[in-house]
Amino acid sequence: MAKLASDTAMIMAAGMGKRMRPLTASQPKPLVRVAGKPLIDHALDRIAAAGITNAVVNVHYLADALEAHVKERSDPKVAISDEREMLLETGGGLIKAQPQLPDPFFCLNSDNIWLEGPRDAFADLSEAWDPDRMDALLLLVPHTGAHNYRGKGDFHIDSVGRVSRRRSGRIAPFIYSGIQLVSHRLLRDPPDEPKFSTNILWSRAIEEGRLFGIAFTGAWFEVGTPEAIKPTEEALQRG
Repeated sequence: MAKLASDTAMIMAAGMGKRMRPLTASQPKPLVRVAGKPLIDHALDRIAAAGITNAVVNVHYLADALEAHVKERSDPKVAISDEREMLLETGGGLIKAQPQLPDPFFCLNSDNIWLEGPRDAFADLSEAWDPDRMDALLLLVPHTGAHNYRGKGDFHIDSVGRVSRRRSGRIAPFIYSGIQLVSHRLLRDPPDEPKFSTNILWSRAIEEGRLFGIAFTGAWFEVGTPEAIKPTEEALQRG
């Protein structure tokens, strides 16, 4: 197994799951089942298979149910970042969890489902990681590998791997997979308002030439709505 850049992954699991209604009326989105398994278990199983031994999971909406589901898990070992008092969005969630996270750490959304390419995503991120040049390294999916996705893309990658955003009215070749490798340097000097998006931190890193990306070689599935579940299950069945 390739040496990983970190032994810890932050799993973003605190959101309200509004696009997944009515399935999230009585359960948090990470507990919605796809192919017989809660979404968060797909993510936890992937990081365990990659050799990541620790996970930090943030909770807000129906937090008791989610915390009860993950607390007995030992592979990976799960710690909770509690956002019950206030949902902090992605950037604020990272800042709150930072004391529990090593430098660097992996970060992924709780609704990530993917089939690996020739190597696992975390090994690819680790091999490309250069802390002297990078504040964060994003795993980006070309449109051909993005299933259930209907958007215009998020990012461009230049010849050395630096990332820039899609321009208004244009199509970008890469979609953010929800998976990244993050340095604590990205989290420095956050906004005074505790609730903010990671996009604010990414924009600063882009300006400084320190946001990088690599292309994912496997198949990635966006599972943001109930309608996306069936085609995702069929694809997973096919392997």
